Amino acid sequence: MDHSSNLPPLDTLRAFEAAARSGSFSGAAEALNLTHGAVSRQVAKLEHWLGLRVFLRQARGVVLTPEGQRLLQRTQEAFSLFADTSDRWTEQRGAAVVRLSAPPSVCALWLMPRLSGLEAGDPALRIVLQAEHRKVDFEEEGIDLGVRCGRGGAPGRVSVQLFEEWCFPVASPALAAAFGEGPAERLLVQPLIHDSDAAGWKAWFAAQGLDYRPRPQDRRFEDYNLVLDAAAHGLGIALARPPLAQEQLDAGRIVAVDRRTALNPVAYWLDRPLGQPRPATMALAMRIAEQAGLPAARLATFLKPEARTVA
Repeated sequence: MDHSSNLPPLDTLRAFEAAARSGSFSGAAEALNLTHGAVSRQVAKLEHWLGLRVFLRQARGVVLTPEGQRLLQRTQEAFSLFADTSDRWTEQRGAAVVRLSAPPSVCALWLMPRLSGLEAGDPALRIVLQAEHRKVDFEEEGIDLGVRCGRGGAPGRVSVQLFEEWCFPVASPALAAAFGEGPAERLLVQPLIHDSDAAGWKAWFAAQGLDYRPRPQDRRFEDYNLVLDAAAHGLGIALARPPLAQEQLDAGRIVAVDRRTALNPVAYWLDRPLGQPRPATMALAMRIAEQAGLPAARLATFLKPEARTVA
């Protein structure tokens, strides 16, 4: 029998238990690496789900109601059961732990090759990568930084553009050998491979004076990792999007079919929650910016407590 519909969301119980243990939302926020507002919203969500108050709000903190005391006892018993295993994975926490969210392709193709370098020089710094296609609520989920593919700043965040992509067609070495130099139309004899957004191909063909629209024979994959793998295995022609595709190009898995480039209308952005970033977050942001070649002045603006999107 599925009892999940009868259970409150786990994140709300975690926020509730931390607030009860510390006696304040601020103490819970510090313990969980969340903001005060995120803890307050989680507790409010729990109270709405239960239909009763678990805390009395006071000037210097919070006090459990009788219902809250009963819930705390049961919650701590349940958490003890979860923890009572010999082989378990515990999520890292602490002042030097930075949670970094990015699409799987960015994690695998850009961040992973740089991960040891981003952590180097600070033995306490630990980067927790969260690979996500979905839109992430930074405050609710305790995300410190995000690398995102998009066309501009995101609402409710501070954003700065990391880098752009100048794209060109690539294929497996065997398939590329069949193409010589010539008009862009010659590529249309093969399936064109793209991810969920074909904007790059549209931009490339537009730069050559052609109007491209995805065709039935073209291949679509959800993630750019799979786009590159499909091209390397001879399934069609993809767009190289440096720097994400640079390692594959250097290794010779894919080679250029046409050297003409076009600017992808989608760029990569570094995001963070509003407000004052933690020291470890600032340190990691500086290292990511250095890897991306982001000018120091734009990074400094991005890290200001009052900052919004940096153009």
